[in-house]
Amino acid sequence: MHSDVRRWFLFCSFLTITRAFYIPGFSIKSYREGETIPLFVNKVYSDNTELQYAYSELPFVCPPSGRTHAGSSLISGTSLSLNLGEVLRGDRIMVSDYELVMGNDEEARYLCSHKVNRKALKKAKDLIRDGYVAEWIVDNLPGATSFVTTDKSRKYYAAGFKLGEEYYSSPNAEPQYFINNHVTLVIRYHQAPGKDGQQGKKVIVGFEVFPKSIEVANRDEGGLPVDIHNVEYGMELQISPNKTNTGVDYTDPSYLPENEVEDMDDGATLTIPYTYSVYFREEEKLEWQNRWDMYFVAQDESSKVHWLAIVNSLVISGLLTAVVAVIFARTIRGDIKGYKEGGLEEGKAKIKRVRGTRSPRKSAEKGGRLEQLGEVDVEEDISSDEESIEDITGWKLIHGDVFRSPPYGGLLAPLVGSGMQLVFMAAGLLTLSCFGVLNPSFRGGYISVGMGLFVVAGLFSGYFSSRVYKTFGGQLWQKNVLVTGTLIPGLLFATVFILNLFVWAQASSTAIPFGTLIGLLVLWLFIQLPLVYVGGWYGFVIVGAWSHPIKANVIPRQIPLQSWYSKSIQTVLLAGFIPFAVIFIELMFVFKSLWQDKSAYYYMFGFLGVVSIILIITVIEVTIVVTYAQLCSENYHWWWQSFLIGGSSSIWIFGYLFWYYFAKLHISGFVSSLLFFCYGFLACAVYGLLTGTIGFLSAYAFVRRIYGAIKAD
Repeated sequence: MHSDVRRWFLFCSFLTITRAFYIPGFSIKSYREGETIPLFVNKVYSDNTELQYAYSELPFVCPPSGRTHAGSSLISGTSLSLNLGEVLRGDRIMVSDYELVMGNDEEARYLCSHKVNRKALKKAKDLIRDGYVAEWIVDNLPGATSFVTTDKSRKYYAAGFKLGEEYYSSPNAEPQYFINNHVTLVIRYHQAPGKDGQQGKKVIVGFEVFPKSIEVANRDEGGLPVDIHNVEYGMELQISPNKTNTGVDYTDPSYLPENEVEDMDDGATLTIPYTYSVYFREEEKLEWQNRWDMYFVAQDESSKVHWLAIVNSLVISGLLTAVVAVIFARTIRGDIKGYKEGGLEEGKAKIKRVRGTRSPRKSAEKGGRLEQLGEVDVEEDISSDEESIEDITGWKLIHGDVFRSPPYGGLLAPLVGSGMQLVFMAAGLLTLSCFGVLNPSFRGGYISVGMGLFVVAGLFSGYFSSRVYKTFGGQLWQKNVLVTGTLIPGLLFATVFILNLFVWAQASSTAIPFGTLIGLLVLWLFIQLPLVYVGGWYGFVIVGAWSHPIKANVIPRQIPLQSWYSKSIQTVLLAGFIPFAVIFIELMFVFKSLWQDKSAYYYMFGFLGVVSIILIITVIEVTIVVTYAQLCSENYHWWWQSFLIGGSSSIWIFGYLFWYYFAKLHISGFVSSLLFFCYGFLACAVYGLLTGTIGFLSAYAFVRRIYGAIKAD
């Protein structure tokens, strides 16, 4: 066991080197000099809210003109076809009017002048106040804001750029809002590999965006700033009132400009001019296959903490491994050896009396007097169902009840089946991610592939659910298949649909389109459910139930009074803390990547793979230790308990999620908070189902092993 763990650890440590790398030569796009490079606009998002919006649908940006780009078939305003993962993550990618030509620098170029009313202006102010950033895409790279490390030795990227700035002239003053109506686009390129490079073609290895706010004044006839490098004032989002339409007496001394209602329809407008600059710069040291490294340099600084988390996990898991080794090597082996010496055979126990001892049992009365056995060798058979045997205690005493079918087994079986479905999906995602198949270039790939694996894993779900169901004595396997195929997916779909209603009301791109919901429904009912049925039929009819080494007694044994710490709630909470302690440091990075560094979560898959292996080992060991302690206290209701113990760390993770929300995040708004906690709860529930299934199966294997050992004589 120890050698297997070491091999797995070394293998997963090697996988951390990949860090979701690009596979060289895969999907490389090279450009010749003068070739048009399309720029796509996607969405705006913020760390302070869960709501995203399509950039092209914002009321204060330049609408698409619908013209065809030179040397290209792309039409401005055309939406790209997206995969399922892109749609679910809120992407809305559209061809823009920005023109980029490989090798051609543009110091200043006019895009458009867009008139906005007060309602559009209020929307712009709200987005700037909430810290929204825009995501543009060139050659599948998100436009980035560049920074340097604290020692100024390296540069790194943060995806997206700010829509504008909120400015306070004094601490007590009203905020002023300035929109970034000019962007400087820096395209960094490298000579293309192979034959393309010999032909003078280039590949893009960096896309930087430097936003700037430039006032309306001091512009030439073409709408370009006179001096784009020395801008004195920015473009403030402020509309002067239309005094002819409001009906307000502006000569009244009581009138103050701040009394103005921002969204009132007085016909006043503000014209925002948009311009951009383009520069191409060669990057000789950065190869195409390593171009995403710039987005991960900041995360490299935390690698030591990642390894600290792994060491912490190894220490806890190592201690548990030692405990389990002691239980197996000494305690259980000694119990089994003593039990065999006592001799268990078909419910009979043999007790061997040793010379020089007095038997505690009394013989039959003969001739009116009571004879006692003295100093003689006695060996007699005693029925364990009729006599109390002091030599047989603890887990050995409940051998006739330990495999008794649990209450509500018809619910436990579908949960275990759904858990195996999640195990298959999670293992596939981690494997593909660590080998670089799922990487940042495959936009939405993590969700799309995950959905595909989940649907295909319906076979495993039906198979394991039916076998567990038949093991519990169930007969209606079609009903079990229906429950397995609809219970967890149905609850997830219903929850997502209800939450989607709130997002629809906000006109956010986070909302799943109705057509996509119908597609997911069809995928569930017409593909996954039949696969669950096939797996269920094979598991129930062809393979059948697992056989138990000992048959259950007809009459269940009475369970003695349990200690306070061995009761279900206390045991679940205490046992769940250990797996949580294994992963809580890594959870900090997971939460940060999901809600703060939204473009960096691929970076962690190598570390996450190692910690996941350690977590699974810890869940197995904790479940075995707690199950053994429960059996030793003569409590044979271990089926549900093992499942709950395996998934109990999800309770601590959800509590940690609460702390992270209030201590680290600045999410505001009812809908955003609702989405955060509901999706967080669903994620914890899915995690608990997965680890609960692992705990259940490991406990079942453990119980079969020890009771099979005492059965074999």
